Amino acid sequence: MALFGNAHPIDPAQAAQDYARLLGQGETVHAAYLLIRDTILFTDRRLILIDKQGITGKKVEYHSIPYRSITHFAVETAGTFDLDAELKIWVSGTQLPITKTFTKGVDIYEVQAILTQYVAR
Repeated sequence: MALFGNAHPIDPAQAAQDYARLLGQGETVHAAYLLIRDTILFTDRRLILIDKQGITGKKVEYHSIPYRSITHFAVETAGTFDLDAELKIWVSGTQLPITKTFTKGVDIYEVQAILTQYVAR
């Protein structure tokens, strides 16, 4: 399903090892998703979006979004004919949401629970 651009879960412990240089001291990865070459990390402190660019993917942009900057979010569950779920996140100071698409195999309610836990603090 990654060929269609949809995210799927990856092991948080492996993601923490792969991206250890991005994490602060004591920061924990609670969930991680792979989207073809890009990665989404939900840590106990922030949301990290890893955007590999170009043909080779050697150029990488890292977006670090503290949960306190998220003004609201929405999830759209997968349907019978629409096989993917969507996550939309609005960050303070921006008008358009960040939108990520997940395969039907991803528990979008788990994603919502993680955001709820940290955004609602």
